[in-house]
Amino acid sequence: MTSDATPPGATPPGTGPQARATALLRRPKLWLAPTILTGLLALLLSLLYMGGIVNPQGDLHDLPIALVNADTGKPLPGQQQNLGTQISAAITADSAGGKAEWRTLTRAQAQDELDSGKVYGALVIPSDFTDSVAALTTAKATERPVITVLTNPGKGSLGSSLASQITTAAGHQASQTIGKQLTTATADSRTKLLLADPVAVTTQVGHPLGNHSGLGLTAFYYTLLLVLAGFMGGNVISNGVDTALGYADNEIGPWHTRLPTVPINRTQTLLLKMAMTAGITLISVSLVLLACVSILDMDATHIPLLWIYSYCASLAVGLGVQAINAAFGGIGQLVSMFVFIVLGLPSSGATVPLQAVPGFYDFLSHFEPMRQLSDGVRAILYFDARGDAGLTRAWIMIAIGAAIALLFGFAMTAYYDRKGHKRLTPQPA
Repeated sequence: MTSDATPPGATPPGTGPQARATALLRRPKLWLAPTILTGLLALLLSLLYMGGIVNPQGDLHDLPIALVNADTGKPLPGQQQNLGTQISAAITADSAGGKAEWRTLTRAQAQDELDSGKVYGALVIPSDFTDSVAALTTAKATERPVITVLTNPGKGSLGSSLASQITTAAGHQASQTIGKQLTTATADSRTKLLLADPVAVTTQVGHPLGNHSGLGLTAFYYTLLLVLAGFMGGNVISNGVDTALGYADNEIGPWHTRLPTVPINRTQTLLLKMAMTAGITLISVSLVLLACVSILDMDATHIPLLWIYSYCASLAVGLGVQAINAAFGGIGQLVSMFVFIVLGLPSSGATVPLQAVPGFYDFLSHFEPMRQLSDGVRAILYFDARGDAGLTRAWIMIAIGAAIALLFGFAMTAYYDRKGHKRLTPQPA
Protein backbone atom coordinates (compact mmCIF):
# COMPACT_ATOMS: atom_id res chain seq x y z
CA MET A 1 0.00 0.00 0.00
CA THR A 2 1.34 3.48 -0.78
CA SER A 3 2.47 5.53 2.18
CA ASP A 4 0.44 8.58 3.30
CA ALA A 5 3.40 10.21 5.11
CA THR A 6 4.56 13.58 3.76
CA PRO A 7 8.12 14.81 4.49
CA PRO A 8 8.34 18.08 6.51
CA GLY A 9 8.16 21.13 4.24
CA ALA A 10 6.87 19.19 1.27
CA THR A 11 3.57 19.89 -0.44
CA PRO A 12 1.06 17.15 0.34
CA PRO A 13 0.12 15.12 -2.75
CA GLY A 14 -2.83 16.52 -4.62
CA THR A 15 -2.80 19.94 -2.92
CA GLY A 16 -0.73 21.80 -5.54
CA PRO A 17 -1.97 23.38 -8.76
CA GLN A 18 -3.99 20.90 -10.84
CA ALA A 19 -3.59 20.56 -14.61
CA ARG A 20 -6.68 21.07 -16.75
CA ALA A 21 -7.63 18.92 -19.72
CA THR A 22 -8.28 21.95 -21.93
CA ALA A 23 -4.72 23.13 -21.39
CA LEU A 24 -3.19 19.71 -21.97
CA LEU A 25 -5.15 19.24 -25.21
CA ARG A 26 -3.16 22.13 -26.71
CA ARG A 27 0.09 20.19 -26.37
CA PRO A 28 1.01 18.64 -29.75
CA LYS A 29 3.38 16.09 -28.19
CA LEU A 30 0.52 14.66 -26.16
CA TRP A 31 -1.37 13.88 -29.38
CA LEU A 32 1.55 12.63 -31.47
CA ALA A 33 2.21 9.06 -30.25
CA PRO A 34 -1.44 8.00 -29.67
CA THR A 35 -2.51 9.40 -33.04
CA ILE A 36 0.24 7.63 -34.97
CA LEU A 37 -0.17 4.31 -33.16
CA THR A 38 -3.97 4.13 -33.36
CA GLY A 39 -3.91 5.22 -37.01
CA LEU A 40 -1.35 2.56 -37.92
CA LEU A 41 -3.28 -0.08 -36.01
CA ALA A 42 -6.54 0.82 -37.77
CA LEU A 43 -4.82 0.75 -41.16
CA LEU A 44 -3.01 -2.54 -40.54
CA LEU A 45 -6.08 -4.27 -39.14
CA SER A 46 -8.17 -3.16 -42.12
CA LEU A 47 -5.59 -4.30 -44.66
CA LEU A 48 -4.88 -7.62 -42.95
CA TYR A 49 -8.45 -8.67 -42.18
CA MET A 50 -10.22 -7.45 -45.31
CA GLY A 51 -7.30 -8.36 -47.55
CA GLY A 52 -7.80 -12.02 -46.75
CA ILE A 53 -11.51 -12.24 -47.57
CA VAL A 54 -12.41 -9.44 -49.96
CA ASN A 55 -11.97 -11.40 -53.21
CA PRO A 56 -11.93 -15.19 -52.69
CA GLN A 57 -13.17 -15.89 -56.22
CA GLY A 58 -10.42 -13.76 -57.74
CA ASP A 59 -7.69 -15.25 -55.53
CA LEU A 60 -8.92 -18.84 -55.89
CA HIS A 61 -6.35 -21.27 -57.26
CA ASP A 62 -5.66 -25.01 -57.13
CA LEU A 63 -8.59 -25.94 -54.91
CA PRO A 64 -8.28 -29.73 -54.40
CA ILE A 65 -11.28 -31.53 -55.93
CA ALA A 66 -11.65 -35.24 -56.65
CA LEU A 67 -12.71 -36.44 -60.11
CA VAL A 68 -14.13 -39.96 -60.30
CA ASN A 69 -14.70 -41.62 -63.65
CA ALA A 70 -16.45 -44.92 -62.96
CA ASP A 71 -17.89 -45.18 -66.50
CA THR A 72 -17.47 -48.72 -67.85
CA GLY A 73 -19.62 -48.35 -70.98
CA LYS A 74 -18.42 -49.02 -74.50
CA PRO A 75 -17.59 -46.02 -76.72
CA LEU A 76 -20.39 -44.65 -78.88
CA PRO A 77 -20.27 -45.48 -82.60
CA GLY A 78 -17.41 -43.67 -84.31
CA GLN A 79 -15.64 -42.81 -81.02
CA GLN A 80 -12.55 -44.35 -79.46
CA GLN A 81 -13.33 -43.57 -75.81
CA ASN A 82 -16.48 -43.70 -73.75
CA LEU A 83 -18.06 -40.45 -72.63
CA GLY A 84 -16.78 -40.68 -69.05
CA THR A 85 -13.19 -40.81 -70.24
CA GLN A 86 -13.77 -37.92 -72.66
CA ILE A 87 -15.34 -35.77 -69.97
CA SER A 88 -12.57 -36.53 -67.49
CA ALA A 89 -9.90 -35.61 -70.01
CA ALA A 90 -11.66 -32.35 -70.87
CA ILE A 91 -12.11 -31.36 -67.22
CA THR A 92 -8.53 -32.08 -66.17
CA ALA A 93 -7.17 -30.31 -69.23
CA ASP A 94 -9.16 -27.15 -68.48
CA SER A 95 -8.61 -27.17 -64.68
CA ALA A 96 -11.37 -24.55 -64.34
CA GLY A 97 -9.02 -21.78 -65.36
CA GLY A 98 -6.49 -22.76 -62.71
CA LYS A 99 -9.05 -22.52 -59.91
CA ALA A 100 -9.18 -26.27 -59.31
CA GLU A 101 -6.64 -28.99 -58.76
CA TRP A 102 -8.45 -32.02 -60.13
CA ARG A 103 -7.38 -35.31 -58.56
CA THR A 104 -8.35 -38.34 -60.67
CA LEU A 105 -9.32 -41.02 -58.15
CA THR A 106 -11.42 -44.12 -57.76
CA ARG A 107 -14.71 -43.82 -55.90
CA ALA A 108 -13.18 -45.40 -52.78
CA GLN A 109 -10.14 -43.13 -52.93
CA ALA A 110 -12.32 -40.07 -53.35
CA GLN A 111 -14.42 -41.02 -50.33
CA ASP A 112 -11.28 -41.52 -48.26
CA GLU A 113 -10.02 -38.06 -49.20
CA LEU A 114 -13.41 -36.55 -48.40
CA ASP A 115 -13.33 -38.29 -45.02
CA SER A 116 -9.83 -36.99 -44.28
CA GLY A 117 -10.49 -33.44 -45.46
CA LYS A 118 -7.94 -33.60 -48.27
CA VAL A 119 -10.43 -32.48 -50.94
CA TYR A 120 -13.18 -29.87 -50.84
CA GLY A 121 -15.55 -31.85 -53.03
CA ALA A 122 -15.83 -34.44 -55.79
CA LEU A 123 -17.39 -34.93 -59.22
CA VAL A 124 -18.55 -38.50 -59.86
CA ILE A 125 -19.35 -39.96 -63.27
CA PRO A 126 -21.36 -43.20 -62.75
CA SER A 127 -20.53 -46.60 -64.21
CA ASP A 128 -23.50 -46.64 -66.64
CA PHE A 129 -23.00 -43.09 -67.87
CA THR A 130 -22.21 -43.82 -71.54
CA ASP A 131 -24.98 -46.42 -71.76
CA SER A 132 -27.48 -43.97 -70.25
CA VAL A 133 -26.53 -41.26 -72.71
CA ALA A 134 -26.77 -43.68 -75.63
CA ALA A 135 -30.28 -44.65 -74.51
CA LEU A 136 -31.41 -41.06 -75.00
CA THR A 137 -31.26 -41.49 -78.76
CA THR A 138 -33.82 -44.32 -78.57
CA ALA A 139 -37.53 -44.25 -77.86
CA LYS A 140 -36.97 -46.09 -74.56
CA ALA A 141 -35.27 -43.13 -72.83
CA THR A 142 -37.17 -42.17 -69.67
CA GLU A 143 -34.72 -40.06 -67.66
CA ARG A 144 -31.55 -38.07 -68.07
CA PRO A 145 -28.15 -39.50 -67.10
CA VAL A 146 -26.78 -38.10 -63.85
CA ILE A 147 -23.39 -36.73 -62.79
CA THR A 148 -23.09 -36.34 -59.03
CA VAL A 149 -21.42 -33.47 -57.18
CA LEU A 150 -20.25 -34.37 -53.66
CA THR A 151 -19.66 -31.61 -51.11
CA ASN A 152 -17.46 -31.61 -48.01
CA PRO A 153 -18.91 -29.25 -45.38
CA GLY A 154 -16.17 -30.30 -42.96
CA LYS A 155 -13.81 -28.05 -44.93
CA GLY A 156 -15.98 -25.03 -44.17
CA SER A 157 -19.10 -23.69 -45.80
CA LEU A 158 -17.25 -21.30 -48.12
CA GLY A 159 -14.69 -23.86 -49.28
CA SER A 160 -17.36 -26.46 -49.89
CA SER A 161 -19.45 -23.90 -51.75
CA LEU A 162 -16.55 -22.88 -54.00
CA ALA A 163 -15.87 -26.52 -54.84
CA SER A 164 -19.56 -27.11 -55.53
CA GLN A 165 -19.66 -24.17 -57.92
CA ILE A 166 -16.63 -25.46 -59.83
CA THR A 167 -17.85 -29.06 -60.06
CA THR A 168 -21.41 -28.08 -60.98
CA ALA A 169 -20.12 -25.80 -63.74
CA ALA A 170 -17.89 -28.61 -65.03
CA GLY A 171 -20.85 -31.00 -65.05
CA HIS A 172 -23.08 -28.60 -67.00
CA GLN A 173 -20.29 -27.87 -69.47
CA ALA A 174 -19.86 -31.60 -70.04
CA SER A 175 -23.61 -31.95 -70.63
CA GLN A 176 -23.63 -29.22 -73.28
CA THR A 177 -20.60 -30.70 -75.03
CA ILE A 178 -22.22 -34.13 -75.16
CA GLY A 179 -25.44 -32.52 -76.36
CA LYS A 180 -23.70 -30.97 -79.37
CA GLN A 181 -22.36 -34.37 -80.35
CA LEU A 182 -25.72 -36.10 -80.03
CA THR A 183 -27.98 -33.54 -81.72
CA THR A 184 -26.08 -33.85 -84.98
CA ALA A 185 -27.13 -37.49 -85.19
CA THR A 186 -30.89 -36.97 -84.98
CA ALA A 187 -33.47 -35.00 -86.90
CA ASP A 188 -36.38 -35.37 -84.49
CA SER A 189 -37.12 -31.97 -82.90
CA ARG A 190 -38.35 -33.45 -79.61
CA THR A 191 -35.26 -35.60 -79.27
CA LYS A 192 -33.02 -32.65 -80.17
CA LEU A 193 -34.54 -30.62 -77.34
CA LEU A 194 -33.81 -33.43 -74.88
CA LEU A 195 -30.30 -33.97 -76.19
CA ALA A 196 -29.34 -30.27 -76.10
CA ASP A 197 -28.65 -30.62 -72.35
CA PRO A 198 -28.81 -34.37 -71.77
CA VAL A 199 -27.08 -34.74 -68.38
CA ALA A 200 -28.53 -33.86 -64.97
CA VAL A 201 -26.11 -32.63 -62.30
CA THR A 202 -27.17 -33.48 -58.75
CA THR A 203 -25.55 -32.46 -55.48
CA GLN A 204 -25.08 -34.67 -52.43
CA VAL A 205 -23.13 -34.34 -49.20
CA GLY A 206 -19.99 -36.40 -49.56
CA HIS A 207 -18.98 -36.22 -45.88
CA PRO A 208 -21.98 -35.40 -43.68
CA LEU A 209 -21.71 -33.42 -40.44
CA GLY A 210 -24.06 -33.27 -37.49
CA ASN A 211 -26.76 -30.65 -37.13
CA HIS A 212 -24.81 -28.96 -34.33
CA SER A 213 -21.64 -28.41 -36.33
CA GLY A 214 -22.37 -24.86 -37.43
CA LEU A 215 -22.26 -25.83 -41.12
CA GLY A 216 -18.58 -26.60 -40.68
CA LEU A 217 -17.75 -23.48 -38.64
CA THR A 218 -17.65 -24.89 -35.10
CA ALA A 219 -14.03 -25.97 -35.63
CA PHE A 220 -13.02 -22.38 -36.36
CA TYR A 221 -14.88 -20.85 -33.43
CA TYR A 222 -13.69 -23.53 -31.03
CA THR A 223 -10.10 -22.88 -32.16
CA LEU A 224 -10.65 -19.15 -31.66
CA LEU A 225 -11.83 -19.86 -28.11
CA LEU A 226 -8.66 -21.84 -27.40
CA VAL A 227 -6.45 -19.07 -28.75
CA LEU A 228 -8.32 -16.40 -26.82
CA ALA A 229 -8.19 -18.48 -23.63
CA GLY A 230 -4.42 -18.73 -23.96
CA PHE A 231 -3.94 -15.12 -25.05
CA MET A 232 -6.20 -13.44 -22.52
CA GLY A 233 -5.31 -15.87 -19.75
CA GLY A 234 -1.61 -15.29 -20.33
CA ASN A 235 -2.00 -11.52 -20.13
CA VAL A 236 -4.25 -11.65 -17.07
CA ILE A 237 -1.76 -13.90 -15.28
CA SER A 238 1.16 -11.68 -16.30
CA ASN A 239 -0.52 -8.52 -15.02
CA GLY A 240 -1.74 -10.23 -11.86
CA VAL A 241 1.71 -11.54 -10.96
CA ASP A 242 3.34 -8.15 -11.59
CA THR A 243 0.76 -6.51 -9.33
CA ALA A 244 1.10 -9.12 -6.59
CA LEU A 245 4.90 -8.84 -6.62
CA GLY A 246 4.81 -5.05 -6.43
CA TYR A 247 6.05 -4.36 -9.97
CA ALA A 248 2.80 -2.79 -11.14
CA ASP A 249 0.17 -0.56 -9.61
CA ASN A 250 -3.34 -1.84 -9.07
CA GLU A 251 -6.05 0.71 -9.78
CA ILE A 252 -9.74 -0.15 -9.55
CA GLY A 253 -12.02 2.86 -9.81
CA PRO A 254 -10.88 5.41 -7.23
CA TRP A 255 -8.86 2.84 -5.28
CA HIS A 256 -5.14 2.60 -5.90
CA THR A 257 -2.71 0.19 -4.28
CA ARG A 258 0.96 -0.62 -4.68
CA LEU A 259 2.15 -3.69 -2.83
CA PRO A 260 5.67 -4.04 -1.43
CA THR A 261 8.10 -5.22 -4.08
CA VAL A 262 9.24 -8.83 -3.81
CA PRO A 263 12.92 -9.14 -4.81
CA ILE A 264 12.93 -11.53 -7.77
CA ASN A 265 14.81 -11.55 -11.07
CA ARG A 266 13.27 -11.74 -14.52
CA THR A 267 13.97 -15.42 -15.07
CA GLN A 268 12.28 -16.50 -11.85
CA THR A 269 9.35 -14.19 -12.60
CA LEU A 270 8.87 -15.80 -16.01
CA LEU A 271 9.11 -19.27 -14.47
CA LEU A 272 6.40 -18.31 -11.98
CA LYS A 273 4.13 -16.93 -14.72
CA MET A 274 4.56 -19.99 -16.93
CA ALA A 275 3.88 -22.39 -14.05
CA MET A 276 0.71 -20.50 -13.19
CA THR A 277 -0.29 -20.50 -16.86
CA ALA A 278 0.06 -24.29 -16.97
CA GLY A 279 -2.20 -24.65 -13.92
CA ILE A 280 -4.86 -22.07 -14.71
CA THR A 281 -5.17 -23.19 -18.35
CA LEU A 282 -6.47 -26.53 -17.06
CA ILE A 283 -9.47 -24.72 -15.61
CA SER A 284 -10.14 -22.36 -18.52
CA VAL A 285 -9.95 -25.07 -21.16
CA SER A 286 -12.19 -27.37 -19.15
CA LEU A 287 -14.78 -24.61 -18.92
CA VAL A 288 -14.56 -23.98 -22.68
CA LEU A 289 -15.19 -27.66 -23.38
CA LEU A 290 -18.00 -27.78 -20.82
CA ALA A 291 -19.74 -24.77 -22.31
CA CYS A 292 -19.44 -25.90 -25.93
CA VAL A 293 -20.19 -29.61 -25.60
CA SER A 294 -22.32 -30.00 -22.46
CA ILE A 295 -24.25 -26.74 -22.39
CA LEU A 296 -24.47 -25.76 -26.07
CA ASP A 297 -24.53 -29.37 -27.36
CA MET A 298 -21.85 -28.88 -30.01
CA ASP A 299 -21.33 -32.05 -32.04
CA ALA A 300 -18.09 -33.60 -30.82
CA THR A 301 -16.57 -37.05 -30.53
CA HIS A 302 -13.28 -38.21 -28.98
CA ILE A 303 -13.97 -35.98 -25.97
CA PRO A 304 -10.91 -37.04 -23.90
CA LEU A 305 -8.65 -36.43 -26.89
CA LEU A 306 -10.34 -33.11 -27.59
CA TRP A 307 -9.75 -32.03 -23.97
CA ILE A 308 -6.06 -33.00 -24.00
CA TYR A 309 -5.55 -31.35 -27.36
CA SER A 310 -7.38 -28.22 -26.24
CA TYR A 311 -5.21 -27.94 -23.14
CA CYS A 312 -1.95 -28.38 -25.03
CA ALA A 313 -3.02 -25.94 -27.75
CA SER A 314 -4.14 -23.22 -25.35
CA LEU A 315 -1.09 -23.77 -23.12
CA ALA A 316 1.26 -23.30 -26.08
CA VAL A 317 -0.43 -19.95 -26.80
CA GLY A 318 -0.22 -18.94 -23.12
CA LEU A 319 3.47 -19.80 -22.92
CA GLY A 320 4.08 -17.79 -26.08
CA VAL A 321 2.29 -14.79 -24.56
CA GLN A 322 4.42 -14.98 -21.41
CA ALA A 323 7.62 -15.23 -23.45
CA ILE A 324 6.70 -12.25 -25.61
CA ASN A 325 5.69 -10.15 -22.61
CA ALA A 326 8.96 -11.00 -20.87
CA ALA A 327 10.97 -10.06 -23.94
CA PHE A 328 9.15 -6.88 -25.02
CA GLY A 329 7.81 -5.54 -21.73
CA GLY A 330 5.07 -2.93 -22.02
CA ILE A 331 4.39 -3.51 -25.72
CA GLY A 332 4.40 -7.28 -25.33
CA GLN A 333 0.61 -7.51 -25.25
CA LEU A 334 0.40 -5.66 -28.56
CA VAL A 335 3.06 -7.88 -30.13
CA SER A 336 1.37 -11.07 -28.95
CA MET A 337 -1.99 -9.79 -30.23
CA PHE A 338 -0.51 -9.50 -33.72
CA VAL A 339 1.23 -12.89 -33.51
CA PHE A 340 -1.70 -14.92 -32.23
CA ILE A 341 -4.80 -13.05 -33.44
CA VAL A 342 -4.30 -10.30 -36.02
CA LEU A 343 -2.10 -12.37 -38.34
CA GLY A 344 -3.63 -15.67 -37.28
CA LEU A 345 -7.27 -15.15 -38.21
CA PRO A 346 -6.93 -14.41 -41.94
CA SER A 347 -4.25 -17.08 -42.41
CA SER A 348 -6.00 -19.86 -40.50
CA GLY A 349 -7.76 -21.34 -43.54
CA ALA A 350 -10.68 -22.14 -41.24
CA THR A 351 -13.25 -19.83 -42.84
CA VAL A 352 -11.70 -18.99 -46.22
CA PRO A 353 -9.65 -21.74 -47.91
CA LEU A 354 -5.95 -20.97 -48.18
CA GLN A 355 -6.36 -21.56 -51.92
CA ALA A 356 -8.68 -18.53 -52.00
CA VAL A 357 -6.49 -15.98 -50.18
CA PRO A 358 -3.53 -13.91 -51.43
CA GLY A 359 -0.11 -15.53 -51.30
CA PHE A 360 0.97 -13.51 -48.26
CA TYR A 361 -1.60 -15.28 -46.07
CA ASP A 362 -0.67 -18.66 -47.53
CA PHE A 363 2.92 -17.93 -46.48
CA LEU A 364 1.81 -17.00 -42.95
CA SER A 365 -0.23 -20.18 -42.67
CA HIS A 366 2.91 -22.32 -42.58
CA PHE A 367 3.80 -21.09 -39.09
CA GLU A 368 0.95 -18.96 -37.71
CA PRO A 369 -0.44 -20.75 -34.62
CA MET A 370 -4.14 -20.47 -35.41
CA ARG A 371 -3.84 -22.41 -38.66
CA GLN A 372 -1.95 -25.24 -36.94
CA LEU A 373 -4.47 -25.42 -34.10
CA SER A 374 -7.55 -25.25 -36.35
CA ASP A 375 -6.33 -28.18 -38.45
CA GLY A 376 -6.17 -30.34 -35.35
CA VAL A 377 -9.55 -29.25 -34.03
CA ARG A 378 -11.16 -29.85 -37.41
CA ALA A 379 -9.62 -33.32 -37.61
CA ILE A 380 -10.99 -34.24 -34.18
CA LEU A 381 -14.46 -32.74 -34.66
CA TYR A 382 -15.14 -33.63 -38.29
CA PHE A 383 -12.73 -36.28 -39.53
CA ASP A 384 -12.69 -38.95 -36.83
CA ALA A 385 -9.41 -37.68 -35.32
CA ARG A 386 -7.42 -38.97 -38.29
CA GLY A 387 -3.76 -38.09 -38.26
CA ASP A 388 -3.67 -37.52 -42.01
CA ALA A 389 -6.55 -35.03 -41.68
CA GLY A 390 -4.15 -32.58 -40.03
CA LEU A 391 -4.00 -33.86 -36.45
CA THR A 392 -0.46 -35.24 -36.67
CA ARG A 393 0.92 -32.00 -38.05
CA ALA A 394 -1.00 -30.03 -35.44
CA TRP A 395 0.58 -32.00 -32.58
CA ILE A 396 4.04 -31.47 -34.05
CA MET A 397 3.50 -27.73 -34.44
CA ILE A 398 2.14 -27.41 -30.89
CA ALA A 399 5.29 -29.07 -29.56
CA ILE A 400 7.51 -26.85 -31.69
CA GLY A 401 5.60 -23.72 -30.65
CA ALA A 402 5.84 -24.54 -26.94
CA ALA A 403 9.55 -25.29 -27.25
CA ILE A 404 10.19 -22.00 -29.06
CA ALA A 405 8.25 -20.09 -26.39
CA LEU A 406 10.30 -21.66 -23.59
CA LEU A 407 13.65 -21.17 -25.32
CA PHE A 408 12.93 -17.61 -26.44
CA GLY A 409 11.42 -16.47 -23.15
CA PHE A 410 14.12 -17.83 -20.85
CA ALA A 411 16.92 -16.82 -23.23
CA MET A 412 15.71 -13.21 -23.16
CA THR A 413 15.20 -13.05 -19.39
CA ALA A 414 18.58 -14.70 -18.73
CA TYR A 415 20.21 -12.11 -20.98
CA TYR A 416 18.46 -9.23 -19.20
CA ASP A 417 19.48 -10.63 -15.80
CA ARG A 418 23.11 -10.99 -16.85
CA LYS A 419 23.12 -7.39 -18.06
CA GLY A 420 21.63 -6.20 -14.78
CA HIS A 421 18.47 -4.78 -16.35
CA LYS A 422 16.12 -4.49 -13.39
CA ARG A 423 12.45 -3.96 -14.04
CA LEU A 424 12.07 -0.88 -11.79
CA THR A 425 13.23 0.66 -8.54
CA PRO A 426 11.73 -1.43 -5.72
CA GLN A 427 8.95 0.10 -3.63
CA PRO A 428 9.95 -0.16 0.05
CA ALA A 429 7.70 -2.09 2.39
